[in-house]
Amino acid sequence: MSFRPEGSPASVDICICTYRRLYLEQTLRSLVALDLPDGLEARVIVADNDVQPSARELVRAVSLALPFELRYIHCPASNISLARNACLDAADGDFLAFVDDDSTVSPGWLAELVETAEITGADAVLGPVRAVYSSSAPGWMRRGDFHSTEPVWVDGKIRTGYSGNVLLRRASPHVESRRFNLALGRTGGEDTEYFSQLHRAGGRIAYARDAIVYEPVTATRERFSWLAKRRFRSGQTHGRLLAQRHAQLPQACLAATKAVFSFSAVLAFAAIPHRRNRQALRGLMHVGVVSGLLGLREIHLYGDEPAKERTHAA
Repeated sequence: MSFRPEGSPASVDICICTYRRLYLEQTLRSLVALDLPDGLEARVIVADNDVQPSARELVRAVSLALPFELRYIHCPASNISLARNACLDAADGDFLAFVDDDSTVSPGWLAELVETAEITGADAVLGPVRAVYSSSAPGWMRRGDFHSTEPVWVDGKIRTGYSGNVLLRRASPHVESRRFNLALGRTGGEDTEYFSQLHRAGGRIAYARDAIVYEPVTATRERFSWLAKRRFRSGQTHGRLLAQRHAQLPQACLAATKAVFSFSAVLAFAAIPHRRNRQALRGLMHVGVVSGLLGLREIHLYGDEPAKERTHAA
């Protein structure tokens, strides 16, 4: 497989936002095994979102083993949108790909994303994020696979996305000037909003099912409480987006009805833990939708430091 044989090579900036996470080393080292076909070139951008440039030395050390150019950017502090926007501003390739700093990529990951973008002409291409559970994870959690991420289709279309495994066409009019909302940089949901707005503006989102990223589930995330917080916050984001386009009261009543139905189903599946917990989490998500529709404050998922509107290239 090759890209653009009659023209210049396709270039991709692989963007990784990080915040005090040592697993970043594994993420970067997984890029060494990327299988890039002829006509596809890559560069790596790491955006460090800590107050202090805590990832600088790790990035410099690992860069010696990478076959790609690596650029480190210090963009304090504790606002994931700020880091994502720093990557968007620093990128100069035909495409840019986001992967999280707690994940590793499969060898064919980048080639699959770019090939899908070239074939479909899509503005954004999502790939699956596969959860990797340890033996200490609860059996119901492993059986239900609650941490993996794939897109949701509505009427045959993908209407929103996520930043853990995505490729963006940089010159797309739906990408070129679009940035992540700084106000959501500590609550989360900034990527849901970004891709929802991209879709509503006419941008197309495709899916590359073989562009796989792996995400180990840490001990902190092996808890129902962690999943509950994430589902509730996800619901808040969805509710806030609904409020921008629909009357709030009817949508809130609908979400509340769905929550009651989900919580009632918990009793029906009481003897089947993974199905019981899935219904409970679904109910919490719908409660979050009501919260978002009513404009209640969204919970914070990222950091405790105040964000600053500046970046430093190193």
